[in-house]
Amino acid sequence: MSQEQVVRIAQPGAAEVMQLEHVEVGAPGPGEVRVRHAFCGLNYIDIYHRSGVYPLPMPSGLGMEASGIVEAVGEGVSHLAEGDRVAYASQPVGAYATARVMPARCVVRLPDGIGLDTGAAMMLKGLTVQYLLRKTVPQGGLQAGDTVLFHAAAGGVGLIACQWARHLGLKLIGTAGSDEKCELARQHGAAHVINYRREDFAARVKELTEGRGVKVVYDSVGADTWAGSLACLSTFGLMVSFGNASGAVPPVNLSSLSANSLYLTRPVLFAHLATRESTQAMADDLFDVVGQGVVRIPIGQRYALAEVQQAHRELEARTTTGSGLLVI
Repeated sequence: MSQEQVVRIAQPGAAEVMQLEHVEVGAPGPGEVRVRHAFCGLNYIDIYHRSGVYPLPMPSGLGMEASGIVEAVGEGVSHLAEGDRVAYASQPVGAYATARVMPARCVVRLPDGIGLDTGAAMMLKGLTVQYLLRKTVPQGGLQAGDTVLFHAAAGGVGLIACQWARHLGLKLIGTAGSDEKCELARQHGAAHVINYRREDFAARVKELTEGRGVKVVYDSVGADTWAGSLACLSTFGLMVSFGNASGAVPPVNLSSLSANSLYLTRPVLFAHLATRESTQAMADDLFDVVGQGVVRIPIGQRYALAEVQQAHRELEARTTTGSGLLVI
């Protein structure tokens, strides 16, 4: 047993509900590993958990992404060994900690060329982009030259998507809330950028596509962009709603999809990470593009574990860019 620092909440609420506590962390059981964390990733889903948008049993830890070193391996675990450098994006929550015990099937070994900070900054966001661009595609799939719309293109997920889309030959139109963020998305591979605070993004998309619209919209913003996103889609286009940063999408009238015979999906990453085999395959795809240098993982913010309240305030205010880390 060891005494570890863990961020916990006793009830949902604002950033102030997060408190640093000391808890005992024991040995891993069958199918588990104990990981000594080096870095913990910050993600918008952590705010959903903290605020109660996605309810958790209370009291609860927070965080779903981290990197570190395997300290101990439970019975039946064969793909990891003590001393391995590892990273994960996983349920159950609890990554905001100096160490934890967790299911081994969620944890993958990091290649030698990828640092622990990059590992913690890229797993949840990079695997999200992997399942979006590689698996959540419109009728007939995506081919080089196709145009897609990606909201929040200067965030941690968005900057990875800009680069990966360019690698796949896609023309990504990215939206962001400032000229500086738009320029950042452009530098990372967006073919076109739209400052949604100054422009009607739906009208601009139609202009950029000569009235055709895009094959797919990837939208993590939610309520604020819902109607405009539907208006951007071409016939048989796919609306992918994978987040609610501005609030939940209102109840959907299915007739709103009928004008262009649109498709709608609300996917989640963890359905794709249900098995060790699928987790490893997706991670290998991510490691390949990062290892080639095709996708670089921009780390925009670093905080001490004790600064977690500040980190959440800045993430919630959408003043961050790229990935954010808690440094252990």
